[in-house]
Amino acid sequence: MSFNKKLNISVFFPCYNEEKNLESLTNSILNFLPAISDQYEVIIVNDGSKDRTREIAETLSKKNHHVKVFNHETNLGYGAALKTGFKNAKFDYIFFTDGDNQFDIKEIERFIPFSQEFDVVAGYRINRRDNFIRRLNATSFKMFVRMLFGLQIRDLNCAFKLFKKKVIDAIDIESTGAFINAEILIKAKKKGFTMTEVGVTHYPRQWGTQTGANPKVIFRAFCDLFKLHQKLK
Repeated sequence: MSFNKKLNISVFFPCYNEEKNLESLTNSILNFLPAISDQYEVIIVNDGSKDRTREIAETLSKKNHHVKVFNHETNLGYGAALKTGFKNAKFDYIFFTDGDNQFDIKEIERFIPFSQEFDVVAGYRINRRDNFIRRLNATSFKMFVRMLFGLQIRDLNCAFKLFKKKVIDAIDIESTGAFINAEILIKAKKKGFTMTEVGVTHYPRQWGTQTGANPKVIFRAFCDLFKLHQKLK
């Protein structure tokens, strides 16, 4: 498929112990991007993985000049990994997903018709393939974000989002944890950037282990939420 309007785009994803997902995800992105972009890069952020993620990522980078790798020597957290991706993305549009291969990169096609009118196009999972506790935590968190900031977003933490680079350049991202998605969207709204949501398919994780349901991660996200509310009051 070809598009009348092609995007200059940086695509990145964080990885923590994703050796079984990394190669297939990277190759699917590389195979798809030429259909929507004449200028693109794929950024792998290895967040201190203890398996073969770093080795595989660096091999992929050597094979294809579009692939860049940034390594954290230790695990710094999801937000820190996203910050590294955003910081090193160079093109007019920035898209990120997760390294767990639970999305189909080709569904960016659905975002392109909205990419001119809106500054942020945020995916929401049509049929979220996570356990009950994880969905309950997400619903509770979303409720507090709506109450405190008036941000009407269906799926705050969906790792399938497209930004105009000017949005990221205008925001001081502070979070290094799971609060980062909410922080970016809250601050983007406050600065008057426009956003819309598009449904995407969410697939079950085939390999690896989720870390987002860790109680410490969840507690820290709620703490960061209330700290930002106090700061912006």
